Amino acid sequence: MTPGAETRKEPFWGYEELALFIGAVLPCLAAAELLIRAVRAVAPGALSSDAAKTLAFQSLFYALLLGSLYWLISARYRLPFWRSLRWTFRYRGAWLCFAAGPALAFALSVLGVALRTPPASPIQDLVTDRRSLLIVMLFVTLLGPAFEELVFRGFLFPLLARSLGPWPGILLSAIPFALLHGPQDHWVWQQVVLVAMAGTVFGFVRYRTGSTAAAASVHVGYNMTFFLGFLVQRWFS
Repeated sequence: MTPGAETRKEPFWGYEELALFIGAVLPCLAAAELLIRAVRAVAPGALSSDAAKTLAFQSLFYALLLGSLYWLISARYRLPFWRSLRWTFRYRGAWLCFAAGPALAFALSVLGVALRTPPASPIQDLVTDRRSLLIVMLFVTLLGPAFEELVFRGFLFPLLARSLGPWPGILLSAIPFALLHGPQDHWVWQQVVLVAMAGTVFGFVRYRTGSTAAAASVHVGYNMTFFLGFLVQRWFS
């Protein structure tokens, strides 16, 4: 199946909202950093581990950006937030979406071997004990995918698809998605390419189903497969 010429309802937001959202990134980063410092000053032991500190910062950053997106989409236009971003579980082929995540993870792992991708595991850098393992698992398999799909496939993709067409929208929304993961993958080019390919699949699922939640379910399965692979490797190492 390939994206066709079928008519999709145009998003009511435009590039002004995109510019405002991008402009909110640096203030949200600064606010998240200040909040983390405040928490550490009030309760020094609350964020004692690197995993807790890193993921607390990233979660706050995501939450602040999500608040900005809510204001741009819902508060500004007085329209339902989740419905506007097509966060719906009413789509055909739900079981295929859940199966697609692990299949995609396996396929890109094989391709990664073919590309001679150097080992780069951000999870391994964060997991030091059982507590950090649970924190990382929650973020990697649920919170991260949900936020990223809302932004890249719920907000950005429809705007690009309206202006440029489905395939350019799918591909161009996958690029910033891959760049977002660049720092945690130490800018290994093979890994950036693989993440961009995963983002392309998520975008395709979003287009074909009309549901951002469908893309998120593939993303969750994809991340969970790699996380389980990490657990197996950690268990036998």
